[in-house]
Amino acid sequence: MALSLKSTVRLPGTGQMLPLLGFGVYQNYTTKDSCLGAFKTGYRHVDSAQMYRNEAEVGEALREAGLQREEVFVTSKVGSKNHGYEKTLKGIDESLQRFKFDYIDLFLIHDPYSGTEKRIETWKALIKAKQDGKLKNIGVSNYGVKHLEEIKNAGLETPVVNQIELHPLCQQRPIVEYCQKHNIIVQAYCPIIRGKLDIPIVKELAKKYNKDGAQILIRWSLQRGFVPLPKSATPSRIQSNAQVYDFELTDEEVRKLDELDQGKAGAYSWNPVDAE
Repeated sequence: MALSLKSTVRLPGTGQMLPLLGFGVYQNYTTKDSCLGAFKTGYRHVDSAQMYRNEAEVGEALREAGLQREEVFVTSKVGSKNHGYEKTLKGIDESLQRFKFDYIDLFLIHDPYSGTEKRIETWKALIKAKQDGKLKNIGVSNYGVKHLEEIKNAGLETPVVNQIELHPLCQQRPIVEYCQKHNIIVQAYCPIIRGKLDIPIVKELAKKYNKDGAQILIRWSLQRGFVPLPKSATPSRIQSNAQVYDFELTDEEVRKLDELDQGKAGAYSWNPVDAE
């Protein structure tokens, strides 16, 4: 089946449909207007977090756009400074109040920097909030294999998502392979390498398909089976990042982009794989 802006993937466990292309709002200081532009373009998946300080604006945009709550898939996250069972439960309630939502579609542990004990307490809090109907789905972000194994060894529910930095220069293959083996959906943040697109093969493909480099990278991510979360506050970019469905990279072109992998050296954000 050909991909489109309406393409989704079924989340394990709940069966809820997750739009394959998301709209990231990290470091977005015009979040409400940006989300309104994204919704007008056709995005139906927004990725926020408590630390982004824009949950309220995401909620406002959804309502102002005249969309029904169930039409938009919304994610938020709890950072390590707020880990712990009670603090996490309190934080979820506060997120719901800021969004003015009855539930959040997907809630993630944002990072693993709190140690094993607090990570597990936090995961148990997410499970409880899901059981209480406050969260539809739960997952993690920036987790390495050992952090995912930690949850498995505790005999707890498996995350449905692991959101990690992922693009041709930083492919995090061991984590990706683990997630694919254990039916954990991989979401890709920083999919357009923060606009650092002066890469010969990317420029070559952009010229071939009459696209920009960001569109080539988003298409690569989609064809690799990931869920890319490009972010932008520029209206034209918000639109162009969604215009990736009228061309398809060949297997050979995907392979050439795969060969760009630099491992940790290619990362632009934090790399928490070694977090204890």
